Amino acid sequence: MMRYLFETVVAFGVAIFAMSTAIYAQDNPYREDGWAKLPDGRKLGQTSAIGIDSGGNVWLFERCGANSCVGSNVAPIIKFDSSGKYVTSFGTGLFVFPHGMHVDKDGNVWVADGDGKDGKGHQVTKFSPDGNVLLALGKPGVAGPGMDTFNRPSAVTTGPNGEIYVADGHGGESNARIVKFSKDGKFIRAWGKKGSAPGEFDTPHAIAADSKGRLFVGDRSNNRVQVFDSDGNFLEEWKQFGRPSGMFIDRNDNLYVADNQSDGKNNPGVRRGIRIGSVNDGKIKALIPGLGINPETQSVAEGVAVDAMGNVYGAETNGMIIRKFVKK
Repeated sequence: MMRYLFETVVAFGVAIFAMSTAIYAQDNPYREDGWAKLPDGRKLGQTSAIGIDSGGNVWLFERCGANSCVGSNVAPIIKFDSSGKYVTSFGTGLFVFPHGMHVDKDGNVWVADGDGKDGKGHQVTKFSPDGNVLLALGKPGVAGPGMDTFNRPSAVTTGPNGEIYVADGHGGESNARIVKFSKDGKFIRAWGKKGSAPGEFDTPHAIAADSKGRLFVGDRSNNRVQVFDSDGNFLEEWKQFGRPSGMFIDRNDNLYVADNQSDGKNNPGVRRGIRIGSVNDGKIKALIPGLGINPETQSVAEGVAVDAMGNVYGAETNGMIIRKFVKK
């Protein structure tokens, strides 16, 4: 009798696993496509920052072949062409902890340095595509809550009219706010504080703007996406996108949210992966699941970007790898 029960339980478990695998496949209309090679002797470090320009080139802001750029002579801003061929890199000696990236409609590259040390960091910098510094926000190496300082900025984006938005904070004793600037870098306003109420934040880890100028903030430790108008007025919150680490809105207003942290402790019952939905109604269209059998330890992107062809690129901190996903 005991053997019969054991065999029944095993058979049931196999059936459930097979069924869940089938559901996984149905949920995921993408397949992985091998991509990108660095020059000999150059390795990729941790990266949560990835962007795409209008020419289909892929940009990375990685941590100098490690998990920090302190003391490194490696250039952390890297450009690949659409085939994955290395093109160029720049930014040597300028950063502490590469964290966020945004490529604007003119091809300029914005980066957020998420920590500070030795007179560097806690800044958002705008580069031309060939590596010239065009604008710097924040005081180098100075953490603060003022109009001209940040404390561990996580992400940056620009709205349709060129206004600049910085997701300022990375948990702990850092800030927890969004800061808005004019397109030439003049402070306009800031909103938010540490908390879980509407308009409050606990690790504003990602930010993106849609075609209407609305702001979507990945409020990671609150397991939600918050939506604001361009003046910072709260509109709604969405829990269906998991625990957002990275965020991207394409030209068709599709929203891509990378969740690399949901687990039994942080966000029980939610699968890791890249969720794809619409900014108009928040409905989930697809999920690119994490790689690996164990949902608690899957390899999942922290940063996400999408090209004009709809190919999805995921930047993994733990895996120190960039993955490209194409439609099946």
